[in-house]
Amino acid sequence: MNIIILTPMEIEREKVLEALAKITNKKHTYEVIVSGIGRESTAKAMMQLPEHAVCVLMGFAAVVGKASHLPDYLQLGKPIEITHASLYGYEGGLFENGKPIINAPRLNLPCLSSLTSDKFVRTTDLAEKTVVNMEDYTFMYLKKPQDCIVRIISDFLPHETEIDFFEEVKGIDFLEGVMAVEEI
Repeated sequence: MNIIILTPMEIEREKVLEALAKITNKKHTYEVIVSGIGRESTAKAMMQLPEHAVCVLMGFAAVVGKASHLPDYLQLGKPIEITHASLYGYEGGLFENGKPIINAPRLNLPCLSSLTSDKFVRTTDLAEKTVVNMEDYTFMYLKKPQDCIVRIISDFLPHETEIDFFEEVKGIDFLEGVMAVEEI
C-alpha cells in the first residue's frame, strides 16, 4: 500500500525518514511530503497530493499539562493519535463554524483531542491532555476516511520557562509513531 506521510516542518520530515530507514522489511511504500505550517498550507498540500491509499499527518505537538503529572504515554517523544479536533479562533475563542470533528481510531496508539489555532496558544485555560497545533482541524476536515493523524509529544503547555523548540526536539525519535503506521 502506498502511504503518504505529511509533515508540517522539514525537521519532522527528516525524523520520519530516519525512522523509515530503521525499518528493514517495510509492508508499505512511503512518500514523505512537507506541507508547511498552518491551516492554509495544510489545505494547499492536501489538494496537490499524488495518488495514495492512506495519508497520515505526522508531526510534533504540545500537550497541555506538566510532564510530571501526565501518564507515561504522554511523555516527550511519545506518539498519540488524534481522533477529535476542534478549531480555536484568533482570540482564543471557538469559531462558530469550527464544530468539533470526531473520527474512530485507526492505529494502536493512545487517542487524544486536539485544538487547532491560528496562533500559538499560551493560555492555561485548556483541559489537561489536550494537544495543541496549527494543522489538525484542516486535515480532519479534508481527509479521507482511512487517513489519520499521529502527533509526537514535543513540549508541555504552558511553558514554565522559555524553550528553544528546535533544541527540545533534537533527541526525539519518530520510530514508535512510524511503526504504528506500518501496522495499518
